[in-house]
Amino acid sequence: MGSEGPAAPVTVHVTGFKRFHGVAENPTEKIVRNLQSYMEKRGLPKGLVLGSCTVLEAAGQGGLGPLYELLESTVLRREGGSPNKEKVILLHFGVNSGSHRFALENQAVNEATFRCPDELGWKPQRMPIMSSDGSILHARQTTLPVKEISKSLQQMGYNVAPSDDAGRFVCNYVYYHSLRFAEKNGIRSLFVHFPLFLAIDEEVQMQFAASLLEVLASLNLQ
Repeated sequence: MGSEGPAAPVTVHVTGFKRFHGVAENPTEKIVRNLQSYMEKRGLPKGLVLGSCTVLEAAGQGGLGPLYELLESTVLRREGGSPNKEKVILLHFGVNSGSHRFALENQAVNEATFRCPDELGWKPQRMPIMSSDGSILHARQTTLPVKEISKSLQQMGYNVAPSDDAGRFVCNYVYYHSLRFAEKNGIRSLFVHFPLFLAIDEEVQMQFAASLLEVLASLNLQ
């Protein structure tokens, strides 16, 4: 009872994406590049560590090297951490240029069907992301309570909702790999779609990212 010690911290690793076809300025690149300094000024939520902030190339297969370097580093850091192992969340930000709200993605689907080439020129059609997972209909779900997180953010005044469709482009591709890695390594993963700055301005989007970290810190994760 009294010997349990303090709760293990939640370490969050955040990623965003660079520009891609049709989106000259990806808001998540700016948000992720500025998040560390923004949170230093605002103050990190109690019990949360901002482990890393990484901007990824908007690429599928050709972008897996840097993605897996990041994913594997989160587990290595965790294994080398304190005896009271921290809980790890992989938090991915991507843009939905046609949306006017934030979306918390429940799942990713084992299908790569790119409507346009990624930034390395790859344009798969109806291809399984992981052939070992079988059908392109196979889905992987996050173990985080998306409805609960969404409700907390709505109560703070944000235009946000859960979503079951992360698309079939790079966002879904990265999320699928991340969810698979998270499941194998006993950590968690979440993908969040952001609108363009034209729809919701930069300051509100930064505030949303900070509020999301606060909500994640408040979850009673086991």
